[in-house]
Amino acid sequence: MSETARELVARSNRLGADPRNTNFAGGNTSAKGTETDPVTGEDVELLWVKGSGGDLGTLTEKGLAVLRLDRLRALSKVYPGVEREDEMVAAFDYVLHGKGGAAPSIDTAMHGLVDAAHVDHLHPDSGIAFATAADGEALTAAAFGGRVVWVPWRRPGWQLGEDIAAIKRANPDAIGCILGGHGVTAWGDTSAESEANSLWIIETAAAYIAEHGRENPFGTPLDGYEALPEAERRAKAAALAPAIRGLASTDRAQLGHFSDSDEVLDFLASSEHPRLAALGTSCPDHFLRTKVKPLVLDLPAAASVDDSIARLKELHEQYRADYAAYYNTHANAESPAMRGADPAIVLVPGVGMFSFGANKQTARVAGEFYVNAINVMRGAEAISRYEPISDAEKFRIEYWALEEAKLQRMPAPKPLASRIALVTGAASGIGKAIATRLAAEGACVVIADLDLEKAQAAAAELGGTDVAIGIKADVTDERAVQAAVDATVLAFGGLDLVVNNAGLSLSKSLLETTVADWDLQHNVMAKGSFLVSRAAASVLIAQEMGGDIVYISSKNSVFAGPNNIAYSATKADQAHQVRLLAAELGEHGVKVNGINPDGVVRGSGIFAGGWGAKRAAVYGVPEEELGKYYAQRTLLKREVLPENVANAVFALCSADLSHTTGLHIPVDAGVAAAFLR
Repeated sequence: MSETARELVARSNRLGADPRNTNFAGGNTSAKGTETDPVTGEDVELLWVKGSGGDLGTLTEKGLAVLRLDRLRALSKVYPGVEREDEMVAAFDYVLHGKGGAAPSIDTAMHGLVDAAHVDHLHPDSGIAFATAADGEALTAAAFGGRVVWVPWRRPGWQLGEDIAAIKRANPDAIGCILGGHGVTAWGDTSAESEANSLWIIETAAAYIAEHGRENPFGTPLDGYEALPEAERRAKAAALAPAIRGLASTDRAQLGHFSDSDEVLDFLASSEHPRLAALGTSCPDHFLRTKVKPLVLDLPAAASVDDSIARLKELHEQYRADYAAYYNTHANAESPAMRGADPAIVLVPGVGMFSFGANKQTARVAGEFYVNAINVMRGAEAISRYEPISDAEKFRIEYWALEEAKLQRMPAPKPLASRIALVTGAASGIGKAIATRLAAEGACVVIADLDLEKAQAAAAELGGTDVAIGIKADVTDERAVQAAVDATVLAFGGLDLVVNNAGLSLSKSLLETTVADWDLQHNVMAKGSFLVSRAAASVLIAQEMGGDIVYISSKNSVFAGPNNIAYSATKADQAHQVRLLAAELGEHGVKVNGINPDGVVRGSGIFAGGWGAKRAAVYGVPEEELGKYYAQRTLLKREVLPENVANAVFALCSADLSHTTGLHIPVDAGVAAAFLR
C-alpha cells in the first residue's frame, strides 16, 4: 500500500470510529498523490477515494477506488449537464488506475474536482442539524464566519462536485462547507489538516447548538407518553414485536432490531414528536435506510398490548396507502418498480423503536440512523426549525437508477436469510451442529443452553451478535422458556424456526429406574418441548408468517431396546407431539416435523455425560468403539454424526419441503427395526 493510501485509511478509520462524526457506511474520504505509472515509468497523479458501499470505520485498502486524476478532471469537458449527470458514473470506469480497486461512488466527483489534496465528506448529527435548519445558510455564516460556506441542496453527483469546487475557488479561506439537507465537506493540504478541519466543523456546530439552542427543542412533555419502567417496557416490547414484525414483513420477510435508548424514549415523550416524525428524515444516508418517514403509534404508553396491536394494524394500512401515494405522485415511466410499502421504523411511545431490514445488520443500522435523525431534529429545532428536503427530492434519491443498480449488484440471499431460529441445548453436540448449519444458510440463531458461558462461546463461533446470540435457558421452567422466547424476539424481531433439541438420558433397566429418573427425562424432553413449542407458537401465530417447529426425537421413539424405558418413552411422547401440533398449527402455516437419529456419539453431551459408557456396557463393547458398533448394526454401515442431523433440519426448513408437515425423518443410517410404518 502506498504511503498516501495508508495515511488515508488511518484517517478514515479514526473519523469513522466516532459516531459523532459520521454514521455506519456513511460519508467518504479521499487523498491525492503521485505514483509511477508502470507502463510509461512517468509520475502520474492519482485519487484514492473510499469506494461505494464501504464504511469509514472499518475501511481497508481494498475498499479504496483508485483513479487517474488527470482523466477524471478531463471528464468535465464531456459532462452533458445535470439532466444526464448519472451517465458520468459509468465514465469512471475509463479513468481507473490499474484494476481500480473498489467501485467508485457517486461522490467521486466531489473529491476529484475540489482543488485540495485531502477531502472528507461526513454526516455528523451537528452538521446535518445546520443543513436541515430552515435558515441554515444564515446560521452557517453566524456560526462559522467565512471559514465554512453554505451549499444549497443538490442531489449527490457530478454537478454537486462542480458546485463545491467553484465555491472553494470563490472562497479561498474556507476550510469546508455545509451541504444543504445533506452533511458537511472539509478539505486540507495535508491529511492531518483535513481531519482537523472536519473535526473543527463538527465541534463548532455542536458548540453553537449547545450555546444558542432553546432548552426544549421537542416541546413540552406529553402526558402519558413517558417511558415505562424498564422491565415493563421490555415485556411490552416482546409482546408487541411479533405482530409488528408481521406488519413490517407484508411485502417481504424482514428481520428486526429493538432499541429503547434514551434518545428514542425522550423523543416519543415530547409534544412535537408527531409533527417531526411526519416530516421524515433528510440526509440521503438516513432515509435510504429508514424510508421517508416512520410509522408512529398514536397511543399512550399505558395502552394495552391488544389495543396497541389493533391500532398498529390500522396505522399500517394507512402507512401503505400513503407510501403508495408518495410513489405514484413522483414516479415516472423510467422509475424502478415500488420496492415495498412497509415501514422500516416503527415507534411505540413509552416502549421504544423497532427497526427492520433484510438482515440483522441492516435492521440494526436502520435504527441507528433514525437515532441520528432524532439528534438532527433536536439540533435543528433548537436553533431554528427542522425543514428536510422535499418528498420529490427524497424520491429522486430513493428511486435513483444508480441506487437501483447498487441494489441489483447485491449477492443473492442465502436459503434461510431473514429467518430467525431458536435451538435448545445448542451449546454442544447435535444442537451446536444444527445452529452452525442454520447460520451458514443465512438464519439468525439463538443458542439456548443451561450453560450460559458455553452458549455464548458457541454463538461467538458463528459470528457477531448480528448472526447469533447465546442465552441461558432451562426448558423445564415455564418462566425461563418464555424469557428465552422474549430474548429471541427482542434480539432479532421475531421467530420463525424452533428446534426442540435439549435432552439427556439415563440408561437403566425398568427396576433400576427411579421416579426421579423418569421425571427428569420427561421434564426436559416431553414437558420441555411442550413449553418451548407453546411459547413459540404464540409468536408464530401473531406474526402471521408461518414457520417451522422441529423435534429432535430418536429412533428409540419407535424402536424397543433394553434398559431404556424412561428415555424411549419420552422420545415417543415427543414424536406424538409432532403429529398433534402439525394438525393444530397447520391452519397458521406452521409446519411441525421430527427427526429420528440413531445414537450420535461423536461430540454428544449426552454420551460424554455417562450415557455412552452405560450403553457400551449394555452392548458389551468398549466405550470408544460405541460409534463403530452403532454403525455396523445399520444397513448403510455408517456412523451418524451431528452434522447429519443438522442437514435434515435444514432440509425440513428449506423451500424444497414447504409442503411437508407431520413427518419424521430417520437419520439412523438404516435401522430396519425403526422403519416408520
